Amino acid sequence: MFGYHQKYLKIDVETGASSEVPIPLEVSRKFIGGVGLGAWILFRESKQGMNSLAPEAPLIFCFSPLVGTPLTTSAKFAVLAKSPLTDRISDALSSSHFAIEAKKTGFDAIVITGKSATKRIVIIEEGKVTLQNADDLQGLSALATSEKLHTRLAPGFQIAAIGLAGENQVLFANLSHERRHAGRGGLGAVLGSKNIKAIAVKGSTRMAVANPAKLVEKARELSAKSFGPATAKYRELGTVSNLLVFNRLSVLPTRNFQEGHFAAIKMQDFQEVDKAAKVTRHSCAACTIGCEHIYESKLGKVRIEYESMFALGSLCGIESAEDIAELVGLCDEFGLDTISTGGTIAFAMECVEKGLLAEPWLQFGSMEAAKKAIGLIATREGLGKILSLGSRQAALLIGQGSIAFAPQVKGLEIPGYEPRGLQTMALGLAVASRGADHNRSGAYEADFSPPTGEVLDNSAIARSAVDSENRSALIDSLILCKFLRGVFSNLFAESAELLSLVTGWDMDEVELRLAAERVVAIKKLFNIREGWSISEDTLPERFFTEALETQSGGQNRLSKLALQQRIAAYYEARNWDEVGDIGIQELRRLGLEEFCSDQ
Repeated sequence: MFGYHQKYLKIDVETGASSEVPIPLEVSRKFIGGVGLGAWILFRESKQGMNSLAPEAPLIFCFSPLVGTPLTTSAKFAVLAKSPLTDRISDALSSSHFAIEAKKTGFDAIVITGKSATKRIVIIEEGKVTLQNADDLQGLSALATSEKLHTRLAPGFQIAAIGLAGENQVLFANLSHERRHAGRGGLGAVLGSKNIKAIAVKGSTRMAVANPAKLVEKARELSAKSFGPATAKYRELGTVSNLLVFNRLSVLPTRNFQEGHFAAIKMQDFQEVDKAAKVTRHSCAACTIGCEHIYESKLGKVRIEYESMFALGSLCGIESAEDIAELVGLCDEFGLDTISTGGTIAFAMECVEKGLLAEPWLQFGSMEAAKKAIGLIATREGLGKILSLGSRQAALLIGQGSIAFAPQVKGLEIPGYEPRGLQTMALGLAVASRGADHNRSGAYEADFSPPTGEVLDNSAIARSAVDSENRSALIDSLILCKFLRGVFSNLFAESAELLSLVTGWDMDEVELRLAAERVVAIKKLFNIREGWSISEDTLPERFFTEALETQSGGQNRLSKLALQQRIAAYYEARNWDEVGDIGIQELRRLGLEEFCSDQ
């Protein structure tokens, strides 16, 4: 089979036993790979109502048919589990050589279950699984863990690991490899709950492709396009440039979403840091874009992106680029998702400001306070016991109405997009299956550049959100980098051609559009099975009751009724019923009849 091994490896880390599980050919074609195939495996391997940190809860590493091909940005892997932070599906992506090497072990996915009696690492070499003691790795960062294992293991291994936060099961701990992170939703906590510190992979099984000559030709064309204007900003200052743009438009979340403009920010400061402190611009494995901007901080080299800078900067009222870079480095050291870390700390800062939390040291604008809070979260000591649970659970424990300004949707902290000023994105955040999410819905693109240049009505807003989710579902299943999306004239048609060259299938745009809808639907079905209800598709009360002043003297407002109407329009556009359930007719159209009884 071109592009696929047609099986996944299942490992019980309690017993050390492993088995090969076949993947039906029609499943590969229907769900493609990455997030889509991973969601199908998650349904198969998990039980309804399971505790996400229980031994039987699976953690899934899933690859795609494009991994190992010459296509730019294709060296990515997906990690899926039931999130301990949200109790809903979590699917995170990372780019690195781990994806290439793991696919060469001879499997399309690796499933980890059970709980080891002692701290261990999982070693997969040519399909053979062994477990080794990892006591000497306890407390180390993911990077230090990898470096130490590289001296212990034979050359050629690629290693994904967790830091101290994952070991302590902080609910927003991440998984890392090569300074890249599968960050959102607490996947590092899931691996930590299994007493596994790292997974090392090595293989030599290379996948054949159906039309190698034509694929190389297309790969060259795609690489050439990736150097064009659609990706230029990522090569220059990188996504950090969004700070200036969003601040000017009054949609830069500041002081826990109390403001949309951070007056203290000095873009010159960030530009000076870019000139003076940037060590290098780097590319992910098998990537020609080169979006990574590596800086030197007090904690060593750190990768800087907009989401980290906003979450640990304006959201917490911290203005110094140098200080923010140090906080990012600290999160990397412990293995913490920067968005959830910043969102939870900013929430706690506002609780202190309002007199709801007796921690007077935790003040907006204090870099030392943020630094202390990060350490407490990673060790789960003192205030960190509460904050390690994320802003939603922290708010429920603090009470006193604080849930109204906890910056989360479905338990996942909101990324750097102000919903009152970006109302198509507000819909995307509310309905996303993973929770508040900018990577599963790029609906903000419609806010910045509506197709007609006019204000969109509810139906158009809903259609934009649906189209954005579908595009993301396809890209995340192929898996390609979303920064590449602007180089395609017709993403679905061109992707169908690429996938056909790899697999030998006669695929077309229509089939891939249906596959993308199917992937969105199966993630929704998982959430429905785990107790989702339409009441979860909303935003914190703050966004409906508090307007934001803009620099131009106006106000950004979000109507709760308007959002509810847009959610109804979104479900109508998806052919789901008015409360978000998926009817039998739609399931049949999508080829998901087998999941009817699981709703």
